[in-house]
Amino acid sequence: MAAKIKKGDKIVVLTGKDKGKKGQVLSVFPQEGRALVQGVNLVKHHEAPTQRAAGGIVTREAKIQLSNLAIEDPKTGKPTRVGFKTLEDGRKVRVSKSSGEVIDG
Repeated sequence: MAAKIKKGDKIVVLTGKDKGKKGQVLSVFPQEGRALVQGVNLVKHHEAPTQRAAGGIVTREAKIQLSNLAIEDPKTGKPTRVGFKTLEDGRKVRVSKSSGEVIDG
């Protein structure tokens, strides 16, 4: 199955405490059905001091369910569903369902 959300995609959060936030996908974990998104689902993590870094409370992104994310439409900036289309040159690309814009470059 082709992935609908990939690393580097611009996404919108649909539900949860960060509903409406936009961000860029840092990494995707398909086996878990989760993704890491820049600036979304921030949690505080207590780190012990090491020889390289001082300890303390660090804020970082946590994984978020893929079902709570939608790709941002390249044309309107709103959340959209994703479809697939084969171009004349044989490439399979992702397409926005709402505007018909090609998501892949």
